[in-house]
Amino acid sequence: MNQLPGGVPNMLAPRGIAAQHIAMIGWVLIVISLIVLVLVLIALLMPLGRRRNESEQGDTTHNRHEHNFVLLIGAIIPAVILLGVYLFSMKDIGLWEFGAHSTADIEVVGHQWWWEVRYPKLGIHTANEIYIPSGTRVRIALMSSDVIHSFWVPQLHGKLDLIPGRVNRFWIEADSAGKYRGECAEYCGTQHAHMDFTVVAVPRAEFAEWAMKQQQPAKPPADTAAQSGERAFKFNGCAYCHTVNGNGAGGRVGPDLTHFATRLTIGAGMMPNSPGYLAGWVVGAQHLKPGVRMPDVTLSGGELQAVLAYLEGLK
Repeated sequence: MNQLPGGVPNMLAPRGIAAQHIAMIGWVLIVISLIVLVLVLIALLMPLGRRRNESEQGDTTHNRHEHNFVLLIGAIIPAVILLGVYLFSMKDIGLWEFGAHSTADIEVVGHQWWWEVRYPKLGIHTANEIYIPSGTRVRIALMSSDVIHSFWVPQLHGKLDLIPGRVNRFWIEADSAGKYRGECAEYCGTQHAHMDFTVVAVPRAEFAEWAMKQQQPAKPPADTAAQSGERAFKFNGCAYCHTVNGNGAGGRVGPDLTHFATRLTIGAGMMPNSPGYLAGWVVGAQHLKPGVRMPDVTLSGGELQAVLAYLEGLK
């Protein structure tokens, strides 16, 4: 069911400087592991290939050489490898934080099971999609509203936890424009597997245009059907959980829907944002994503079509 843009995340196909360093460490560990595997196999096969005869029995010199070889393979070489890998990776520790006193460009709050995304400097509030200018290091503050989550965009950076009551600081940078899949990497409940997001990297001019549009309130419904849908949205309790700037809805329980129609997916990456999937989500969220805080909504066929018309106009 997962239709999240960006394809399958692949940490060995990095698109950012931090991910490149992590991928390099990964390749180094793979090569070292293969070398160690070969050495261990040699150590195991040597006794099998040694032709024993009566004259060799009790040969203390040979036994001493065998003991030294096992010591070399089993202790000395692993110790040297571990120390080397530790020193090699130490230089990349500074890639994680951007500084405890720096101001975040983006704040990300983990919820069961979706991502709240805020741009405090720009006054933008959205969900499950993080727009960034390509070729620019973007500072992120990570927080959680409930349990421990973990923020991971394999092609852009490593993992960092979102811990209740704590702010962890992070940054990401995309070398080129594109859509990059992110996901929660810490088990956080029954719908952990359906807690994804998309990082959308665009050129700076396009990011500025996106930000300007996001700062605007929702446009008034353009036709009778959408106007009817706005009333149904308010009177069926949707406004108690969702915010739509410009129509009086100010709920903070669920995602901000001010520019909902511009988003790529619904349900935190579960489904594409299309009328058919959206209709199923509105009336049957508990069926599609059991345990999510959004209840099933009882609407007549006409009311549902009107609500869809309203939501599809939130651009």
